[in-house]
Amino acid sequence: MSINNSKTEVKRLFIGAGCNRIVNNVSWGASDLVSFGAQNAVVIFCPKSAQILTTLPGHKAVVNCTHWLPSNKFAFKAKQLERHYLLSGDADGVIILWELSLADNKWRHVLQLPKSHKKGVTCITGFMVSQTDAIFATSSSDGTVFVWDVVFPTSSGCECKLSCLETLVVGSRPMVTLSLVQLPGNTGLIALAMGGLDNKIYLYCGERTGKFVRACELKGHTDWIRSLDFSLPIFSGEVDSVLLVSSSQDKGIRIWKLTLRGSLANIEGTYKRGEIGLASYIEGPVFVAGSFSYQISLESLLIGHEDWVYSVQWQPPSLAAEEDIGFYQPQSILSASMDKTMMIWQPERKTGIWMNVVTVGELSHCALGFYGGHWSPDARSILAHGYGGSFHMWKNIGVSSDNWQPQKVPSGHFAAVTDIAWARCGEYLLSVSHDQTTRIFASWHNRDPQSDGDSWNEIARPQVHGHDINCATVIQGKGNHRFVSGAEEKVARVFEAPLSFLKTLHYATSEQSSFPEDVQADVQVLGANMSALGLSQKPIYVNATHEIQENLGNDGLDTLESVPDAVPVALTEPPIEDQLAWHTLWPESHKLYGHGNELFSLCCDHEGKLVASSCKAQSATVAEIWLWQVGSWKAVGRLQSHSLTVTQMEFSHDDNLLLAVSRDRQFSIFKINRAGNDEIDYKLVARQEAHKRIIWACSWNPFGHEFATGSRDKTVKIWGVEKTSSVKPLLTLPQFDRSVTALSWVGLDRQRNDGLLAVGMESGLLQIWSLHVERSDDSIPTPGVATAQIIRLDPFMCHVSAVNRLAWKNPENNENSANLQLASCGADHCVRLYEVIVH
Repeated sequence: MSINNSKTEVKRLFIGAGCNRIVNNVSWGASDLVSFGAQNAVVIFCPKSAQILTTLPGHKAVVNCTHWLPSNKFAFKAKQLERHYLLSGDADGVIILWELSLADNKWRHVLQLPKSHKKGVTCITGFMVSQTDAIFATSSSDGTVFVWDVVFPTSSGCECKLSCLETLVVGSRPMVTLSLVQLPGNTGLIALAMGGLDNKIYLYCGERTGKFVRACELKGHTDWIRSLDFSLPIFSGEVDSVLLVSSSQDKGIRIWKLTLRGSLANIEGTYKRGEIGLASYIEGPVFVAGSFSYQISLESLLIGHEDWVYSVQWQPPSLAAEEDIGFYQPQSILSASMDKTMMIWQPERKTGIWMNVVTVGELSHCALGFYGGHWSPDARSILAHGYGGSFHMWKNIGVSSDNWQPQKVPSGHFAAVTDIAWARCGEYLLSVSHDQTTRIFASWHNRDPQSDGDSWNEIARPQVHGHDINCATVIQGKGNHRFVSGAEEKVARVFEAPLSFLKTLHYATSEQSSFPEDVQADVQVLGANMSALGLSQKPIYVNATHEIQENLGNDGLDTLESVPDAVPVALTEPPIEDQLAWHTLWPESHKLYGHGNELFSLCCDHEGKLVASSCKAQSATVAEIWLWQVGSWKAVGRLQSHSLTVTQMEFSHDDNLLLAVSRDRQFSIFKINRAGNDEIDYKLVARQEAHKRIIWACSWNPFGHEFATGSRDKTVKIWGVEKTSSVKPLLTLPQFDRSVTALSWVGLDRQRNDGLLAVGMESGLLQIWSLHVERSDDSIPTPGVATAQIIRLDPFMCHVSAVNRLAWKNPENNENSANLQLASCGADHCVRLYEVIVH
């Protein structure tokens, strides 16, 4: 997706995001696209390319559920469809219907359901009655279930027709899972199964016109019902039936069979509903729907999982099925559990006993259990989403026998992303988050000439911590790759790249195949191991690799207390989740003690000599900025100026000035003098109240001593530092709609002093302004700034919650200075990368 302007074009290069840790959050559609919720955003990714395509803005609360119409189950009905639809429900009870046009891959917000739930949506399910008609049901923690009918437009100009068929009040114990089916026998009747917190499955029956009545309840599970899924009708001889599979927190899976017994008039000794005899209950309950009676029996009980079974799903019919010939419902079920496994169950040919035929994921240390499992429309791939916001996909690449192999999937943070920083030469982007991880994203150079070209991927997870991480900075200058991170603790931690990462980065970003020998000789650390408490990461040395192999696990037992040893290796393809979580850690080289509260912001100078840090503060003594000398990591300065938390700091591009902005609405400028013998001399040269509310962001002009500040008062101001060190206001940009939370200034033309200022807001929206700073000379007593808003990014390209940080890749590292790269991160769990082309 790109946006054009007469002078500037913005393209979306990459989105990294993790999945909300909520059951029913993921849906795999007949379009072969996967939807999921990342905070308030609905995210769409393509399993074939393993890339996130777009995010859909519209929800004001966390997205709980998504469901495609048609879903993977109805892919055989969707061959001729030009438009696919998606339902998404959030924690406020709001449900939105989206439309995807396959011709141009454009998304459209169709409507918000007029009748919203009063509490969070727990499940959305539906089925396609025809190519233009669907019935879907929604449940919520408010104890209600709505059944809807939607007629999709046949031409592009028309709108969807939506009607609420029924509202069911299920009482104080809400339903958490639903499934809909057309009852067998061409009766035109619809069955709705629901399950929840009282361990029973309730069956409601109704007609297309509405009015659903409770038909019966199924008992057997001994804990919460977590998932229900009806099969498509099964034709066996003369009797039509459907199967219902249910899973529960009792670790069991049950298969129930609903069989059409016939119309009431045809059954011998016509009886009323109350006269069904005891004999008919031996096989299971009988219920009457309309003028037909149905028998329910327990077909099978599947025991195999060792923890809660969160999801069960019937295998979709073959795409080769035709509506006029009919379709074949495969006897195959996919289950996903908190025991870190997904299983495929099928009946044995001879005995008909259901057996577990495939198990995947059991070796995974990182997933902490799966929240849901999904088939691809062609049933050749299966996808799970886990506790850590991660996806895990396996594809059956076997020809004559099954061979399920892990596949690359999108990855990203599963909590707010708080800070980002570019590598000193721009080879990768580092991000930190409240999900307690630090991640590295890079463009992976694809050596296959037949491929689509390079793609961005997560290539390492240098830090997996025990505290939420608030800030990070990459050390500039020469030497090995290093970064400093600060979390919800009083100590900053310094990390240094191990040999395994350097080799992976070289392979990912370089055309050359041979790794430089001098680097190999200098770096003696191969990787790092995570400590049991998840705080310090200990180095694994190059000459100690043989010891790792001998001590793998506690005699092969993986207990909760044991942490598996990392096996760091140079990667030759983008890593999957298991590798990222354990084997790509960086060793921690130093801890920086000094602050009295949790760290809040960090920055490094451009020479790589100094790091500045600040912490959360409510008094002047705690709000000190500490300066640390890179290398010796001694504290060489404590800068006092502010009375509340310093929210962001940045060194000027000549490293002579340090700018700090604070919650106390002031900015400060310190002059930094580097005397000999590595001594630092610093002096506060300016402090000024700049805004009416908290100042969240600041950024220097790369070509001079002008800087920008952005505040909760919805303004951005440009200031100039004069030779006398006094600061003058140069310009205030027109007021923005929302609080300004992030700024980043990049230079375009040093001679003309032109640049671009990226502005990020609390709403998630981004704008880019062009700035031209006129230097003062004899004829112009004070410098002036000419501005123009050159681009307001489309909301579908932006974040959906507050932008936390913006960072331009240094234009000196770009091949073409007219093609810039802008990275952003936000509270919506997303890391985004844009290409900005200046014509």
